[in-house]
Amino acid sequence: MSGTEELHNLGQSLWLDNITRDLIQSGTLKRYIDEWSITGLTSNPTIFEQAISKSTSYDSEIGKLLSEGLSGEDLFFELALQDLTRAADLFSTTHRQTAGVDGFVSLEVSPLLAYDSKGSVDAAKKLHGMANRPNLFIKIPGTKEGNAAIEESIVAGIPINVTLLFSREQYLASAEAYLRALERRVTAGESLEVHSVASVFLSRWDAATMDRVPTQLRNTLGIAIGRQVYKAYRDILESDRWQRLANFGARPQKLLFASTGTKDPNASDVLYVEALAAPNTIDTIPEKTLAAFRDHGRVTRAIPRDGGDCEVVLADFRKAGVDLVQLASDLQSQGARSFTESWDKLLQAIESKRQESGIPS
Repeated sequence: MSGTEELHNLGQSLWLDNITRDLIQSGTLKRYIDEWSITGLTSNPTIFEQAISKSTSYDSEIGKLLSEGLSGEDLFFELALQDLTRAADLFSTTHRQTAGVDGFVSLEVSPLLAYDSKGSVDAAKKLHGMANRPNLFIKIPGTKEGNAAIEESIVAGIPINVTLLFSREQYLASAEAYLRALERRVTAGESLEVHSVASVFLSRWDAATMDRVPTQLRNTLGIAIGRQVYKAYRDILESDRWQRLANFGARPQKLLFASTGTKDPNASDVLYVEALAAPNTIDTIPEKTLAAFRDHGRVTRAIPRDGGDCEVVLADFRKAGVDLVQLASDLQSQGARSFTESWDKLLQAIESKRQESGIPS
């Protein structure tokens, strides 16, 4: 049995952390679904920037859309939705068979809105309406302003993938936004069939501390953070507050482990995936890591309910001088800036293709 099958049988969903037009048109994505246990997919500005700027697969469609008067962000979202709605349709069977729990794809609002609550809500409503697919998440960063937008979007019935979470505290703030939104829907007599996931980024913790801690602590912080968040996730699901919402038909805001590709060339290429196996969670996985885990990854045990030794490991990092609270804030800010930089490059790539085609702006 392959590693991906083992994870699937454990009850953890594997979502591909990538999308390109070639991936869909070549039949590769369908093969991942049929043979590699992939049950969902995520995208972000960096993924699309790479897909569009380093491929000619989008050129003819970009030219067509330019000639129709689209440009900039509007043109990009049209391209992205073409890919993502096709991907959503490929996952529609999974979505139906799991009663809407799995089989999602994700599209992020403009990263320029990371600190704009109203703008994020407006964009979420617009993009979800344009997609017209029940299994498409809109991604909103879990910043302070983003959490306000997450709550209002859930109240409006829009499924949300909370992105750019880096710590237990950031996760709990996004979970609180989800719970408040569901409670507001109960008060209003609305259905609680509004799905959400909370994406916690992990390998960036280790990349940020690699040269600041003793050798024995390297590549252990991201896993410890993931396990600490998992304990918080389980605590919420066992709370009286959640049970009341579940009685009204609410579905859990599933915990999603993101940034699970190994960045240290000296570490195992399946390090995070093996260490973060847990039922009723999601792991978004880059293609390279997916192939490696299918080949030689193994599920030896699930994350302990109490997070195992996570607090011991985190204490060791504090003793080594790492300010975990500050670093979590820094990583979230850096992540938002990174997506903004990719967004700028993406729009520049579209503009370059316009200039090459000779279509006037």
